[in-house]
Amino acid sequence: MEPITEKIEIESDLEAEFEKDISSIPTLKSKIESVASKDVSILLKILMSGAIILDSSDMHIEAIESGSILRVRIDGVLQEVISFDVQKHQRIVSRIKLLSGLKLNIEDKPQDGRFSIIVNKGEISEEVEVRVSTLPTEHGETIVMRVLNPKNLISLEELGLRKDIYQIFTEQAKKPNGMIIVTGPTGSGKTTTLYAFLKKISNSEIKVVTIEDPIEYHLVGVSQTQVNPKKGYDFAAGLKSIVRQDPDAILVGEIRDLETASIALQAALTGHLVLSTLHTNDAAGTIARLQALGEKAVNIAPAINIAIAQRLVRKICPKCGGLETISPELFEEIKKDLESMPQGADMPELKSDIKIAKIKGCEYCNFTGYKGRIGIFEALQIDDEIQDFVLTSPSTSALEKLAIKKGMTTMKQDGLIKILKGMTTIDEVKRVVG
Repeated sequence: MEPITEKIEIESDLEAEFEKDISSIPTLKSKIESVASKDVSILLKILMSGAIILDSSDMHIEAIESGSILRVRIDGVLQEVISFDVQKHQRIVSRIKLLSGLKLNIEDKPQDGRFSIIVNKGEISEEVEVRVSTLPTEHGETIVMRVLNPKNLISLEELGLRKDIYQIFTEQAKKPNGMIIVTGPTGSGKTTTLYAFLKKISNSEIKVVTIEDPIEYHLVGVSQTQVNPKKGYDFAAGLKSIVRQDPDAILVGEIRDLETASIALQAALTGHLVLSTLHTNDAAGTIARLQALGEKAVNIAPAINIAIAQRLVRKICPKCGGLETISPELFEEIKKDLESMPQGADMPELKSDIKIAKIKGCEYCNFTGYKGRIGIFEALQIDDEIQDFVLTSPSTSALEKLAIKKGMTTMKQDGLIKILKGMTTIDEVKRVVG
């Protein structure tokens, strides 16, 4: 019998067909409509192929009274694709739950699972993992599928860093101990940045161990472990075991509680390079967040090497985007916000006639004017002066002011520089950072 759980296999001929037929949201909709009456397994292959081809990070199948709506998240923004009737919705949900190893007879409780997509391209096969989450709602089960495409594993050089920030990041990656913390909301690219650091430091001479929830991407030469809270294996318990594995570098998926924070900080103080994430609004907020968890400033200050905050902004579509002269109002606004930029910062010369990007919209970018995303960053380096200041438990705003005085550029400033370089727009930067 052919197994129908844990994977979807897309044959070479189908893959070639999908590549030819699916290039935008409208073409994905047409392809779905063309197989509406066929087997649901074919429909699901089209859905998942469309997600991969269109670089979608998430697929939402949202239950409504008349059935469901399919929406896909592309470049951080949800776009509606098509509606399904009640019968088709039920068949899709059952198929996805079967693939993900979820219980079909449970519809009143959330469930989490995963499956793989095997894409055959001639003699080469690519594997893409999909995380599945179900949620009972008023009109039935809503499903969200997170597509973990390994092509999103990029290097530090590909993150879109300014030269001065890239230099800071590479210097931090060379340090043998201490902590690198990346902060930001869900979906801001924190994991991608952490994995980029791992790719930079990983080699045959050092032992790298990760503890994640869940393991998102598989890395060669790295020992990866996944938490299982139901069996008592959480971040804190896993970290205690990891430090006995003689690691040089440790990646902790997320610091959520005091015990995890304390063990991670102690590991950073005792000869390990620790990389982790934290949910804060900005880099300076890292200290206050760790203190809110219950950690003492005397343990935080000497352990952290750098706190990085980031967001993702959409890039101008390379096929339809154009240039226009900056307006006097926008020029004055940007000029004022960039007055505190340190000398040597990688930024274009401020001229009142500088050309900036203009969005249009075409099929390639799904008529949004944007294609792909790039990070905007701020990096708070903990030197001796800032370490002494942290020991006084300062407010987040006071710490940020000192960091800016010492040369830190904010996420907003990084975004404005990317506007001047023609990478994105003021509307996009304001949407992301305000």
